[in-house]
Amino acid sequence: MKVEAFLRDLLVDAGERLRKHHGRVKTVHYKEGAVTNLVTNVDRELEAFIKKRIRKAFPEDSILAEESEIENRSAPQRWIIDPLDGTTNFAHGLPVFSISIGVELHGEIIAGGVCDPIRGELFYARKGKGATLNGRKIRVSRTKKLSRSLLATGFPYDIHTNPERSLPYFNAMILQAQGIRRLGSAAIDMCYLSMSRFDGFFEVYLHPWDTAAGSLILHESGGRITNFEGRPYSIYEKEMVASNGLIHEDMLKIVQRVKTSKQ
Repeated sequence: MKVEAFLRDLLVDAGERLRKHHGRVKTVHYKEGAVTNLVTNVDRELEAFIKKRIRKAFPEDSILAEESEIENRSAPQRWIIDPLDGTTNFAHGLPVFSISIGVELHGEIIAGGVCDPIRGELFYARKGKGATLNGRKIRVSRTKKLSRSLLATGFPYDIHTNPERSLPYFNAMILQAQGIRRLGSAAIDMCYLSMSRFDGFFEVYLHPWDTAAGSLILHESGGRITNFEGRPYSIYEKEMVASNGLIHEDMLKIVQRVKTSKQ
């Protein structure tokens, strides 16, 4: 079975399951004892559903998912899954969340999709083939000035105990940008950047499942992604600056200045 067709079908089916669960959360647990780090019964049930489908179609592949241990670590092809990106929103009934699945082959993301089941939006990219929203090509914005740019960000789960990890970047960036939004789903943030709803995105303390799909979608839509030092971004890094490319250097100057002041 081809990865592309399988991935699209899987995202649609998983999205429909997630949509039906919206507003019907049965249990909420707190990971590592932190009241800001939630996991619901839906996270776990949906992850099990997605993994079962992948195992049946690609039994030799590796699977890296947010709520469980990595499987078949040494396999050349790996599926990187966030079954519910935006769990806190979902648990509160806020309709901003997504399913994110990226496919990595020999250390390189070759396909990725993000499904927003509430809005009926399916973002998808195949390496070298461009990015789409519901089958239509998407591109990043042409905004050239940071002062006219709408940015997105997120905060790590330890914001209460370690605010200095993220707040200085937010405080510095908000003074230069037109505005900053925090939607609560990094995957959606990156997809919105990919189709011009946002002009830039930055965040600290990310995980591979947060960005595996979104980073490819953004790259294929013409965006630029680096770490805070300006080097090419890896999904296994914690810090990201992403943009339409036109405001990237201005964003980097700000995060680098803040990072230097923290050292």
